[in-house]
Amino acid sequence: MIRYLLNKMILSFNKKYNYDVQYQQDILQTDLGAFLKFMGFQTMSTHSGALPAAALYAARIRAIISEDCGPCTQLAVNLALEAKLDPGIVQAIIQCELAELPEEIALVVRFTELVLTHNPEADALREEILALWGQRGLIAIAFAISSYRVYPALKYTLGYGKTCTQVVVNHQVLAPKSH
Repeated sequence: MIRYLLNKMILSFNKKYNYDVQYQQDILQTDLGAFLKFMGFQTMSTHSGALPAAALYAARIRAIISEDCGPCTQLAVNLALEAKLDPGIVQAIIQCELAELPEEIALVVRFTELVLTHNPEADALREEILALWGQRGLIAIAFAISSYRVYPALKYTLGYGKTCTQVVVNHQVLAPKSH
């Protein structure tokens, strides 16, 4: 019965976002305990702290692009648009056009890129983030970066990964820029 209810929840997500949920269904059918742990992980990935939505999605989108998963990137973009982010801001995040972003969002994009490459130059930017949003904001960015990398890794490991070639923002097709 619980598998049936959880599957209905998965299918609802599929319908709402037009997102392939087969990997989730496979986990659910194979190992209920593993699926319940996956659901617990999802609470981490949705954590926002007190961070503004644009900053949060800047970290999420850049992290997911780094892992090269087209459907996951599109889902993150759709969630950002659903959160009422300006499509121009979302497009600039995808294409890493720092000059087109508000200063605080460009800071998060730069910081995320440095963190993803383990570049020690992230330390100076971390201090700027702490000055803007405090430890709670930094934790939200840390959760965004780390958790959004998990989905593509999980999907590729299970055989469901797809290479990111294009993303659509309000009917405009974009090629994500990765560093």
